[in-house]
Amino acid sequence: MNRRVLLVVLDSLGIGEMPDAKNYGDEGSNTLGNISKAVGGLRLPNMERLGLGNIDRIKGIVKTENPQGAFGKCSELSIGKDTVTGHWEIAGVVLEKPLNTYPHGFPEKLIKEFENKIGRKIIGNKVASGTEIIKELGDEHVNTGCPIVYTSADSVFQIAAHEEVIPLEELYKMCKIAREMFVGDIAVGRIIARPFVGESGSYTRSSNRRDFALDPFSKTMLEYIKEIGNNVMAVGKIEDIFNGKGITDAVHIKNNMDGIDKTLDYMKEGKSGLIFTNLVDFDMHYGHRNDYKGYAQALIDFDNRLPEILSLMKEEDILILTADHGCDPTTPSTDHSREYIPVLVYGNNIKAGADIGVRKSFTDIGKTILELLKVENELHGQSFAREVLK
Repeated sequence: MNRRVLLVVLDSLGIGEMPDAKNYGDEGSNTLGNISKAVGGLRLPNMERLGLGNIDRIKGIVKTENPQGAFGKCSELSIGKDTVTGHWEIAGVVLEKPLNTYPHGFPEKLIKEFENKIGRKIIGNKVASGTEIIKELGDEHVNTGCPIVYTSADSVFQIAAHEEVIPLEELYKMCKIAREMFVGDIAVGRIIARPFVGESGSYTRSSNRRDFALDPFSKTMLEYIKEIGNNVMAVGKIEDIFNGKGITDAVHIKNNMDGIDKTLDYMKEGKSGLIFTNLVDFDMHYGHRNDYKGYAQALIDFDNRLPEILSLMKEEDILILTADHGCDPTTPSTDHSREYIPVLVYGNNIKAGADIGVRKSFTDIGKTILELLKVENELHGQSFAREVLK
Protein backbone atom coordinates (compact mmCIF):
# COMPACT_ATOMS: atom_id res chain seq x y z
CA MET A 1 0.00 0.00 0.00
CA ASN A 2 1.44 3.37 -1.04
CA ARG A 3 -0.66 5.57 1.23
CA ARG A 4 0.95 8.47 3.07
CA VAL A 5 -0.36 10.34 6.06
CA LEU A 6 0.87 13.87 6.64
CA LEU A 7 0.45 14.85 10.29
CA VAL A 8 1.17 18.55 10.87
CA VAL A 9 1.15 19.88 14.44
CA LEU A 10 0.55 23.62 14.67
CA ASP A 11 2.33 23.81 18.01
CA SER A 12 0.06 25.27 20.75
CA LEU A 13 -2.99 26.05 18.56
CA GLY A 14 -5.57 25.18 21.22
CA ILE A 15 -9.23 25.75 20.43
CA GLY A 16 -10.85 26.35 23.81
CA GLU A 17 -10.52 25.48 27.48
CA MET A 18 -11.19 21.93 28.58
CA PRO A 19 -13.61 21.26 31.47
CA ASP A 20 -10.70 20.79 33.88
CA ALA A 21 -8.87 23.96 32.77
CA LYS A 22 -9.53 25.55 36.18
CA ASN A 23 -7.29 22.91 37.77
CA TYR A 24 -4.43 24.28 35.69
CA GLY A 25 -5.22 27.98 36.12
CA ASP A 26 -6.35 28.19 32.51
CA GLU A 27 -9.98 29.26 32.74
CA GLY A 28 -10.91 31.44 29.76
CA SER A 29 -8.06 30.20 27.55
CA ASN A 30 -8.86 29.77 23.88
CA THR A 31 -5.74 30.23 21.80
CA LEU A 32 -7.31 30.43 18.35
CA GLY A 33 -10.55 32.11 19.44
CA ASN A 34 -8.96 34.77 21.61
CA ILE A 35 -6.32 35.62 19.01
CA SER A 36 -9.08 36.06 16.44
CA LYS A 37 -11.03 38.34 18.79
CA ALA A 38 -7.92 40.35 19.64
CA VAL A 39 -7.15 41.12 15.99
CA GLY A 40 -10.76 41.88 15.10
CA GLY A 41 -11.39 38.68 13.19
CA LEU A 42 -8.76 36.29 11.83
CA ARG A 43 -9.20 35.08 8.27
CA LEU A 44 -7.61 31.77 7.31
CA PRO A 45 -9.37 30.93 4.04
CA ASN A 46 -7.53 27.70 3.21
CA MET A 47 -8.04 26.11 6.62
CA GLU A 48 -11.59 27.48 6.64
CA ARG A 49 -12.28 25.60 3.39
CA LEU A 50 -11.17 22.40 5.11
CA GLY A 51 -13.61 23.03 7.98
CA LEU A 52 -11.74 25.02 10.65
CA GLY A 53 -14.72 27.31 11.27
CA ASN A 54 -17.03 24.30 11.59
CA ILE A 55 -15.29 23.01 14.73
CA ASP A 56 -16.39 25.91 16.93
CA ARG A 57 -17.82 29.37 16.54
CA ILE A 58 -14.73 31.57 16.34
CA LYS A 59 -14.86 35.28 15.61
CA GLY A 60 -13.64 35.93 12.08
CA ILE A 61 -13.25 32.26 11.20
CA VAL A 62 -15.86 31.44 8.56
CA LYS A 63 -18.09 28.40 9.02
CA THR A 64 -18.29 26.73 5.61
CA GLU A 65 -21.52 25.29 4.24
CA ASN A 66 -19.63 22.60 2.35
CA PRO A 67 -16.23 22.01 3.99
CA GLN A 68 -13.77 20.05 1.89
CA GLY A 69 -12.42 18.09 4.84
CA ALA A 70 -13.51 16.29 8.00
CA PHE A 71 -13.33 18.22 11.27
CA GLY A 72 -13.59 17.93 15.05
CA LYS A 73 -11.54 18.34 18.20
CA CYS A 74 -9.81 16.16 20.80
CA SER A 75 -9.75 16.22 24.60
CA GLU A 76 -6.52 15.51 26.43
CA LEU A 77 -6.67 12.42 28.61
CA SER A 78 -3.17 12.72 30.04
CA ILE A 79 -2.40 14.76 33.12
CA GLY A 80 -0.46 17.76 31.88
CA LYS A 81 -0.35 20.32 29.11
CA ASP A 82 3.17 20.33 27.72
CA THR A 83 4.83 19.43 24.42
CA VAL A 84 5.97 15.93 25.35
CA THR A 85 2.64 15.03 26.97
CA GLY A 86 0.65 16.27 23.96
CA HIS A 87 2.77 14.65 21.27
CA TRP A 88 3.10 11.38 23.15
CA GLU A 89 -0.66 11.21 23.58
CA ILE A 90 -1.20 11.87 19.87
CA ALA A 91 1.09 8.90 19.27
CA GLY A 92 -0.76 6.69 21.74
CA VAL A 93 0.87 7.21 25.16
CA VAL A 94 -1.37 8.46 27.98
CA LEU A 95 0.31 9.85 31.11
CA GLU A 96 -1.65 9.09 34.26
CA LYS A 97 0.52 11.34 36.39
CA PRO A 98 2.24 14.53 35.30
CA LEU A 99 5.93 14.77 34.54
CA ASN A 100 7.92 16.51 37.29
CA THR A 101 8.12 20.28 37.36
CA TYR A 102 10.39 22.45 39.52
CA PRO A 103 8.55 25.73 40.23
CA HIS A 104 11.19 26.80 42.78
CA GLY A 105 14.24 25.77 40.77
CA PHE A 106 16.19 22.54 41.06
CA PRO A 107 17.38 21.19 44.43
CA GLU A 108 20.85 22.39 45.42
CA LYS A 109 22.10 18.81 45.71
CA LEU A 110 21.22 18.12 42.06
CA ILE A 111 22.75 21.39 40.90
CA LYS A 112 26.01 20.60 42.74
CA GLU A 113 26.10 17.16 41.14
CA PHE A 114 25.51 18.68 37.71
CA GLU A 115 28.25 21.29 38.25
CA ASN A 116 30.72 18.60 39.26
CA LYS A 117 29.94 16.55 36.17
CA ILE A 118 30.26 19.44 33.69
CA GLY A 119 33.22 21.10 35.41
CA ARG A 120 31.58 24.52 35.54
CA LYS A 121 29.48 26.49 38.00
CA ILE A 122 25.98 27.43 36.82
CA ILE A 123 23.94 30.61 37.23
CA GLY A 124 20.17 31.09 37.27
CA ASN A 125 18.37 27.99 38.55
CA LYS A 126 14.89 29.46 38.56
CA VAL A 127 11.68 29.62 36.57
CA ALA A 128 12.11 32.17 33.79
CA SER A 129 11.26 33.18 30.26
CA GLY A 130 14.00 32.12 27.88
CA THR A 131 14.27 35.54 26.28
CA GLU A 132 14.20 37.39 29.59
CA ILE A 133 16.82 35.27 31.32
CA ILE A 134 19.43 35.88 28.64
CA LYS A 135 18.75 39.61 28.98
CA GLU A 136 19.17 39.31 32.74
CA LEU A 137 22.11 36.92 32.95
CA GLY A 138 23.65 37.00 29.46
CA ASP A 139 26.46 39.39 30.38
CA GLU A 140 27.33 37.46 33.55
CA HIS A 141 27.43 34.26 31.51
CA VAL A 142 29.71 35.79 28.87
CA ASN A 143 32.03 37.19 31.54
CA THR A 144 32.22 34.03 33.68
CA GLY A 145 31.58 31.15 31.28
CA CYS A 146 28.91 29.82 33.66
CA PRO A 147 25.98 28.27 31.75
CA ILE A 148 22.50 29.56 32.58
CA VAL A 149 20.17 26.89 33.96
CA TYR A 150 16.45 27.59 34.19
CA THR A 151 13.08 25.92 33.96
CA SER A 152 9.43 26.83 33.27
CA ALA A 153 5.94 25.62 34.12
CA ASP A 154 6.76 22.64 31.87
CA SER A 155 8.80 19.59 32.80
CA VAL A 156 12.09 20.95 31.45
CA PHE A 157 15.72 21.55 32.45
CA GLN A 158 17.03 24.24 30.11
CA ILE A 159 20.63 25.31 29.57
CA ALA A 160 21.34 28.63 27.83
CA ALA A 161 24.83 29.48 26.59
CA HIS A 162 26.37 31.89 24.10
CA GLU A 163 27.71 29.97 21.12
CA GLU A 164 31.06 31.83 21.30
CA VAL A 165 31.46 31.11 25.02
CA ILE A 166 30.36 27.47 25.17
CA PRO A 167 30.60 25.73 21.78
CA LEU A 168 27.49 23.86 20.65
CA GLU A 169 29.03 20.42 21.06
CA GLU A 170 29.97 21.19 24.67
CA LEU A 171 26.47 22.54 25.34
CA TYR A 172 24.91 19.41 23.85
CA LYS A 173 27.27 17.26 25.97
CA MET A 174 26.06 19.12 29.09
CA CYS A 175 22.48 18.36 28.08
CA LYS A 176 23.29 14.67 27.67
CA ILE A 177 24.80 14.66 31.17
CA ALA A 178 21.64 16.29 32.55
CA ARG A 179 19.51 13.78 30.63
CA GLU A 180 21.33 10.91 32.33
CA MET A 181 20.72 12.56 35.72
CA PHE A 182 17.05 13.50 35.46
CA VAL A 183 15.39 10.10 35.28
CA GLY A 184 13.31 7.99 37.63
CA ASP A 185 11.68 9.84 40.52
CA ILE A 186 13.31 13.17 39.57
CA ALA A 187 12.74 12.84 35.80
CA VAL A 188 11.89 15.79 33.60
CA GLY A 189 10.35 15.41 30.17
CA ARG A 190 13.01 17.32 28.28
CA ILE A 191 16.51 18.68 28.68
CA ILE A 192 16.75 21.62 26.26
CA ALA A 193 19.86 23.27 24.83
CA ARG A 194 19.14 26.98 24.36
CA PRO A 195 22.12 28.51 22.55
CA PHE A 196 22.16 32.24 21.86
CA VAL A 197 24.24 34.73 19.90
CA GLY A 198 24.80 38.47 19.66
CA GLU A 199 26.26 41.26 21.76
CA SER A 200 25.38 42.69 25.16
CA GLY A 201 21.95 44.31 25.02
CA SER A 202 20.93 42.42 21.89
CA TYR A 203 21.29 38.72 22.63
CA THR A 204 19.01 36.48 20.57
CA ARG A 205 18.38 32.74 20.69
CA SER A 206 19.80 30.85 17.73
CA SER A 207 18.18 28.09 15.68
CA ASN A 208 20.56 25.46 17.12
CA ARG A 209 18.20 24.43 19.91
CA ARG A 210 18.20 20.71 20.72
CA ASP A 211 15.75 18.77 22.89
CA PHE A 212 16.76 15.62 24.77
CA ALA A 213 13.59 13.77 25.78
CA LEU A 214 12.82 10.63 27.70
CA ASP A 215 11.89 7.51 25.78
CA PRO A 216 8.08 7.25 25.55
CA PHE A 217 6.72 5.11 28.38
CA SER A 218 4.99 2.67 26.02
CA LYS A 219 4.91 1.74 22.35
CA THR A 220 3.87 4.53 19.97
CA MET A 221 2.31 4.64 16.53
CA LEU A 222 5.77 5.55 15.19
CA GLU A 223 7.23 2.23 16.31
CA TYR A 224 4.28 0.28 14.92
CA ILE A 225 4.75 1.94 11.51
CA LYS A 226 8.51 1.43 11.47
CA GLU A 227 8.23 -2.24 12.54
CA ILE A 228 6.30 -3.19 9.41
CA GLY A 229 9.02 -1.62 7.24
CA ASN A 230 7.21 1.62 6.47
CA ASN A 231 8.69 5.10 6.76
CA VAL A 232 8.36 7.62 9.59
CA MET A 233 9.75 10.97 8.45
CA ALA A 234 10.13 13.53 11.25
CA VAL A 235 10.27 17.27 10.62
CA GLY A 236 11.29 19.74 13.34
CA LYS A 237 11.54 18.68 16.97
CA ILE A 238 9.59 15.42 16.47
CA GLU A 239 12.81 13.38 16.55
CA ASP A 240 13.76 14.97 19.88
CA ILE A 241 10.31 14.56 21.47
CA PHE A 242 10.33 10.82 20.79
CA ASN A 243 14.07 10.44 21.43
CA GLY A 244 14.42 8.99 17.93
CA LYS A 245 12.30 5.91 18.69
CA GLY A 246 10.26 4.73 15.71
CA ILE A 247 11.74 7.29 13.32
CA THR A 248 13.38 6.33 10.02
CA ASP A 249 14.26 9.79 8.65
CA ALA A 250 14.57 13.12 10.44
CA VAL A 251 15.38 16.72 9.69
CA HIS A 252 15.55 19.73 12.01
CA ILE A 253 14.31 23.14 10.98
CA LYS A 254 15.07 26.84 11.50
CA ASN A 255 11.48 28.13 11.61
CA ASN A 256 7.92 27.42 10.43
CA MET A 257 8.61 28.27 6.80
CA ASP A 258 11.64 25.99 6.76
CA GLY A 259 9.44 23.31 8.35
CA ILE A 260 6.97 23.60 5.49
CA ASP A 261 9.83 23.45 2.97
CA LYS A 262 11.20 20.29 4.58
CA THR A 263 7.72 18.73 4.63
CA LEU A 264 7.37 19.45 0.92
CA ASP A 265 10.81 17.88 0.31
CA TYR A 266 9.69 14.65 1.99
CA MET A 267 6.48 14.70 -0.02
CA LYS A 268 8.49 15.01 -3.24
CA GLU A 269 10.54 11.94 -2.28
CA GLY A 270 7.35 9.91 -2.65
CA LYS A 271 7.93 7.48 0.23
CA SER A 272 4.90 5.84 1.83
CA GLY A 273 4.19 5.96 5.56
CA LEU A 274 4.01 8.95 7.89
CA ILE A 275 5.38 12.47 7.56
CA PHE A 276 5.17 13.98 11.06
CA THR A 277 5.83 17.73 11.26
CA ASN A 278 5.97 20.12 14.19
CA LEU A 279 5.82 23.86 13.51
CA VAL A 280 7.09 25.36 16.75
CA ASP A 281 7.15 29.10 16.01
CA PHE A 282 3.50 29.54 17.04
CA ASP A 283 4.40 28.40 20.55
CA MET A 284 8.02 29.47 20.99
CA HIS A 285 7.99 32.91 19.38
CA TYR A 286 4.42 34.06 19.94
CA GLY A 287 2.45 32.03 22.50
CA HIS A 288 5.06 32.16 25.26
CA ARG A 289 5.78 35.81 24.54
CA ASN A 290 2.10 36.83 24.59
CA ASP A 291 2.47 38.23 21.08
CA TYR A 292 -1.02 37.71 19.69
CA LYS A 293 -0.35 39.84 16.62
CA GLY A 294 2.72 37.79 15.73
CA TYR A 295 0.80 34.57 16.35
CA ALA A 296 -2.02 35.76 14.08
CA GLN A 297 0.44 36.61 11.30
CA ALA A 298 2.17 33.24 11.68
CA LEU A 299 -1.19 31.52 11.22
CA ILE A 300 -1.85 33.61 8.10
CA ASP A 301 1.61 32.73 6.78
CA PHE A 302 0.96 29.02 7.30
CA ASP A 303 -2.49 29.25 5.73
CA ASN A 304 -0.99 31.00 2.70
CA ARG A 305 1.37 28.06 2.16
CA LEU A 306 -1.16 25.29 2.81
CA PRO A 307 -2.07 25.11 -0.93
CA GLU A 308 1.52 24.05 -1.65
CA ILE A 309 1.05 21.01 0.59
CA LEU A 310 -2.35 20.23 -0.90
CA SER A 311 -1.01 20.49 -4.47
CA LEU A 312 1.61 17.79 -3.81
CA MET A 313 -0.83 15.32 -2.29
CA LYS A 314 -1.29 12.11 -4.26
CA GLU A 315 -4.49 10.12 -4.72
CA GLU A 316 -4.03 8.06 -1.53
CA ASP A 317 -2.50 10.81 0.64
CA ILE A 318 -4.28 12.05 3.77
CA LEU A 319 -3.47 15.28 5.61
CA ILE A 320 -4.23 15.79 9.31
CA LEU A 321 -3.79 19.23 10.89
CA THR A 322 -3.84 19.43 14.67
CA ALA A 323 -2.07 20.84 17.76
CA ASP A 324 -0.55 19.53 21.01
CA HIS A 325 -1.92 21.94 23.68
CA GLY A 326 -2.79 25.63 23.93
CA CYS A 327 -0.65 28.70 24.65
CA ASP A 328 -3.08 31.63 24.66
CA PRO A 329 -1.10 34.84 24.06
CA THR A 330 -4.01 37.05 25.19
CA THR A 331 -4.01 35.87 28.81
CA PRO A 332 -1.61 37.13 31.53
CA SER A 333 0.06 33.70 31.67
CA THR A 334 2.97 32.95 29.34
CA ASP A 335 2.63 29.20 29.94
CA HIS A 336 0.84 26.48 27.99
CA SER A 337 -2.92 26.21 28.49
CA ARG A 338 -5.16 23.17 28.99
CA GLU A 339 -7.26 23.22 25.82
CA TYR A 340 -8.94 21.05 23.23
CA ILE A 341 -6.98 20.64 20.01
CA PRO A 342 -8.48 21.03 16.52
CA VAL A 343 -8.49 18.18 14.02
CA LEU A 344 -8.82 18.72 10.27
CA VAL A 345 -8.57 15.77 7.87
CA TYR A 346 -8.29 16.13 4.10
CA GLY A 347 -7.67 13.90 1.07
CA ASN A 348 -9.29 12.47 -2.03
CA ASN A 349 -10.56 9.54 0.02
CA ILE A 350 -11.92 11.67 2.88
CA LYS A 351 -15.65 12.42 3.19
CA ALA A 352 -16.11 16.17 2.81
CA GLY A 353 -17.99 17.62 5.77
CA ALA A 354 -17.62 14.61 8.06
CA ASP A 355 -17.94 15.73 11.70
CA ILE A 356 -15.91 13.56 14.08
CA GLY A 357 -17.21 15.51 17.09
CA VAL A 358 -15.32 15.81 20.37
CA ARG A 359 -12.92 12.90 20.82
CA LYS A 360 -12.08 11.55 24.27
CA SER A 361 -8.32 11.51 23.74
CA PHE A 362 -5.54 12.76 21.48
CA THR A 363 -4.72 9.06 21.03
CA ASP A 364 -7.63 8.80 18.59
CA ILE A 365 -5.38 10.55 16.07
CA GLY A 366 -2.63 7.92 16.32
CA LYS A 367 -5.15 5.10 16.32
CA THR A 368 -6.71 6.53 13.16
CA ILE A 369 -3.36 6.91 11.41
CA LEU A 370 -2.52 3.27 12.04
CA GLU A 371 -5.87 2.16 10.62
CA LEU A 372 -5.38 4.40 7.58
CA LEU A 373 -1.99 2.78 7.03
CA LYS A 374 -3.43 -0.70 7.71
CA VAL A 375 -1.08 -1.34 10.64
CA GLU A 376 -2.28 -3.85 13.23
CA ASN A 377 -1.79 -2.45 16.71
CA GLU A 378 -2.79 -2.39 20.35
CA LEU A 379 -2.58 1.38 20.69
CA HIS A 380 -4.83 3.23 23.12
CA GLY A 381 -7.69 5.18 21.54
CA GLN A 382 -10.64 4.92 19.16
CA SER A 383 -10.00 5.29 15.45
CA PHE A 384 -12.24 7.65 13.50
CA ALA A 385 -10.97 6.33 10.14
CA ARG A 386 -14.33 4.77 9.20
CA GLU A 387 -16.10 8.02 10.05
CA VAL A 388 -13.98 10.02 7.62
CA LEU A 389 -13.17 7.61 4.78
CA LYS A 390 -15.44 7.54 1.75
